[in-house]
Amino acid sequence: MTEKNRICLITGVGPGTGSALVKRFAEAGYTIAMIARNEERLAELENEIGGTHAYPCDVSDEAALKSSVGKIQADLGAPEIVIHNAVGGAFGSFLDVDPKILERNFKINTMALLHLAQLTTPAMIEAGHGVILGTGNTSAYRGKGNFAAFAPTKAAQRILLESIARHAGPKGVHAAYVAIDAVIDVPWTREAMPDQPDAFFCKPDDIADECYRIAHQPRSAWSSDVVIRPFGENW
Repeated sequence: MTEKNRICLITGVGPGTGSALVKRFAEAGYTIAMIARNEERLAELENEIGGTHAYPCDVSDEAALKSSVGKIQADLGAPEIVIHNAVGGAFGSFLDVDPKILERNFKINTMALLHLAQLTTPAMIEAGHGVILGTGNTSAYRGKGNFAAFAPTKAAQRILLESIARHAGPKGVHAAYVAIDAVIDVPWTREAMPDQPDAFFCKPDDIADECYRIAHQPRSAWSSDVVIRPFGENW
């Protein structure tokens, strides 16, 4: 099978990393199934980039997500690569956070990953190959005081992918977590941090290139837990 016949499913197709992922995999000849809530943005990308298909969906809605994945499988075929880039976040200490916000973020970050994996990896296992990636950040490794509504969900997301990797890896499915320890270069971060130099920001295209590389690693050297950051990041 040529790459032109291969399907890549990407969630969280926003103006930064999500769109960059779509462009990178489409340039390589993949047919792209795009999932995001913003129907207008998806339509623009569908018109701009050949081989892309829009499936507007809120991934926190289990029924809607399952319906969208079913449509993708019926319209395009079984995805060989799945990238869960959708993210739900919020700031606040454990004393301040609304429990409903934590629950919502858990649905977006962790439960949506579980649903995607259950819906798509069986076909990968049957085929003997496939990739499922999750994008995250270093909240997956540490619970800072103001991240009580976010860090627990990202930590659970990372550990879920590790469980997927341990189970599905020996069956040919490469599962990996890509943590981005950086401020991503998008318009709103530039506006919020106008005094920061260009080198401070992590470029979405570079993130997409790294995800593409990880998704095409040889089986003898799979990455499973990757952290990327700009060279000047204080860590």
